[in-house]
Amino acid sequence: MHLFARQASLFGAMLLAVISATTLYAEEKPLTMVVMDPLAAPLSCPCVEGYAQRKYEALEAFLEKQMGQSVHLLFTESLETLKPEDLAGGTIDIVIGKDSVVRYDTKQKGLSATALARLTDKTGSTTQYGMIVVPKDDPAQKPADLKGYQIYFGAIDAAEKHEAAIELLTKAGITLPETLEISQACSDGACKILELEGPTKGAAVISSYAAPLLEGCGTIKKGDLRVIGKTKTVPFVTAFATDNLSPEQQKKVHDSLMMVATEPELCSQLETLVGFVPVEEDEAAKKK
Repeated sequence: MHLFARQASLFGAMLLAVISATTLYAEEKPLTMVVMDPLAAPLSCPCVEGYAQRKYEALEAFLEKQMGQSVHLLFTESLETLKPEDLAGGTIDIVIGKDSVVRYDTKQKGLSATALARLTDKTGSTTQYGMIVVPKDDPAQKPADLKGYQIYFGAIDAAEKHEAAIELLTKAGITLPETLEISQACSDGACKILELEGPTKGAAVISSYAAPLLEGCGTIKKGDLRVIGKTKTVPFVTAFATDNLSPEQQKKVHDSLMMVATEPELCSQLETLVGFVPVEEDEAAKKK
């Protein structure tokens, strides 16, 4: 009996060790953070000093320290390009990027995403807008003057260049074709209207945040384009948590993002005035 008791005790200790190790592994499962922010350094270009060079590696390290959990950072322009082997923990857990793009991409991937916080820019703003531009010598002065023009919109996932632009032009009395001309990049649309020849006149919708990069990168010359209209503002860079995270984990990520404002150096690296701010009020307004 004594030997049996010792064996049972040893077995129990081994079982407890296995359970403890399994629990520890579950707690240490790395989170995959996907960054789709067009102003992130790997997704932009260093053409304009101090702009569009956000260093998300600094945020990765900050979150790991705050949460006591490994964070795996990935950069991509679309979630569709990610493969299962890219995901350290096997799941997409946090996504940071243009609000409308993240919402579109996560829906396409069959993921439910909850907006946790919005990243402020250097002025403290969390929004952006679309700008309708024409060549500098074009006679158009306002959106209503674009009747008969070839207009280049952004893709459907870019709210500022698509949905908001359609709304603006429709209100201005412009009849749009059933099939819109789409330019994925702001630079594409800008170049196309400058290259049009003959009687065809063109206009393009570009993102407000992209305007400095067009001239800075030499895509167009300064003064080549003229802005004749601006869309309503839409949310810009937003941090989302997918349904792969529990409510408790989502709160932990949210609280950690709120702490970014207390780190001046990190704010500088992310090109933000006051870090991340809550989105509860914005989300409540959308549901009304």
